[in-house]
Amino acid sequence: MSGLNQMTLFQTWGASVPQKGSTADSEVRDVEEVVVADDDDEDDDDLMVVAVYEAEKSLQIDGNLGQHNFPGLDSSSAKVWIYPTNYPIRDYQLKISEAALFQNTLVCLPTGLGKTFIAAVVMYNFYRWYPSGKIVFMAPTKPLVAQQIEACYNVMGIPQTHMAELTGSTQAQHRQELWRSRRIFFLTPQVLVNDLSRATCPALHVKCVVIDEAHKALGNHAYCQVVRQLGSQTQQFRILALSATPGGDTNSVQQVISNLLISHIELRSEESPDIQAHSHQRSLEKVVVPLGESLAGHQALYLQVGTIDPLISDLVAQIILLVYMLLNVVRGEIKVMSGH
Repeated sequence: MSGLNQMTLFQTWGASVPQKGSTADSEVRDVEEVVVADDDDEDDDDLMVVAVYEAEKSLQIDGNLGQHNFPGLDSSSAKVWIYPTNYPIRDYQLKISEAALFQNTLVCLPTGLGKTFIAAVVMYNFYRWYPSGKIVFMAPTKPLVAQQIEACYNVMGIPQTHMAELTGSTQAQHRQELWRSRRIFFLTPQVLVNDLSRATCPALHVKCVVIDEAHKALGNHAYCQVVRQLGSQTQQFRILALSATPGGDTNSVQQVISNLLISHIELRSEESPDIQAHSHQRSLEKVVVPLGESLAGHQALYLQVGTIDPLISDLVAQIILLVYMLLNVVRGEIKVMSGH
């Protein structure tokens, strides 16, 4: 569903995988295996190895992977992808992370089930694969942007000296220096729209874009503008979209998919078998908080006014109107006198 027909190595991997034991499988045994938490999972390792071979074959890469078709790619690093073991291994996070590396993916997970963790894994691997590339994390508000910096540092240990938070108040000269010297950027979409428009952001170096609260990508939202502007300058970037609620109706979901060039969806609900062990049961408890003396006094006055006899209410309104008219007359006379 990519309006730009985006094609990168990472979309191609796994697209056409021969069966185990085939000639292609035997020819690539010397390719380094994927580094994941479960070293026992030989099937997954073999699948990735074969996928690398098929990608190289279909794209006719002749030993110069990073130079001709994928500028900036470190072909040695790209032979593996890394998944962290400093957190408990959750199968659904591992599977979603792998899918998001190789396809533009919309991840729909209930709140609290690790969307940021998945984003950190994807960002870190593109950080490795493209030593001079730029990785962008966008969130719709500044507080959400600030939260993600610490989260990504804690999950994958990306040096904070390689990260930058950009806001609209950052001076232009300083912004240019940050885009030149830093690798990973946390910002709101409007900030990125402005930097792309002014050519402050080096669009050709952007290799991965993470979009939080992706359901907002409707119409001409800043998220949509970012994707359009990037797509007009390069097709070598990955998109990872995150949302707990992808849309209120089918049309909205389709707009998000089209606007963000999504080619793959990872959807889980609280009833999904692979997340039930990690989902949290919610219990609701009603707590009635007393108003206190001050608020109770205001409440009593409000109720008292509301119960005044309608005739008295009309009389009070007429008196207020009469006083207002008299004040205007007095003001007019004062103006006339001052004119003399």
